[in-house]
Amino acid sequence: MTEQAASSGGPARHGAGRIAWQLLLTLWVGAVWSLHFILLPGLQHMGLAPLLVEEAASVLRPSVMLIALVAGALQLLQLGMRRAGWRDLRVQMLVLVLLAAGAFFGFRLQPNPLYGIFCYLVVAFAGLVLAVQPRPDEVRG
Repeated sequence: MTEQAASSGGPARHGAGRIAWQLLLTLWVGAVWSLHFILLPGLQHMGLAPLLVEEAASVLRPSVMLIALVAGALQLLQLGMRRAGWRDLRVQMLVLVLLAAGAFFGFRLQPNPLYGIFCYLVVAFAGLVLAVQPRPDEVRG
């Protein structure tokens, strides 16, 4: 075992970080995109009443945003342990996700639902940008 592998916890710890990053990213980005672009339009296509679809959205969106908030915070902590700087695009996107998810819950008190939808879409597209970035353990080629 090399000195670097021994000091960083070895290959097993390196693999666990990779799995945690991918699992968290898949969980929250997949949930955000699936809800907004697959599930809710599917319910509308089935012919459910618009009020019923809107009620389902008002129950499910906060749950998905809470998942995005917690998973994004965990991923930011994971990047912080690697001492990633503010110039890292992944850090910037995760901070954007945390701010937009927090604003989503703040805008729930507003009578206009478009602010919440905007925050939701910001989280969705920031997640898409994160999904195409290399993992923190990958070397850019």
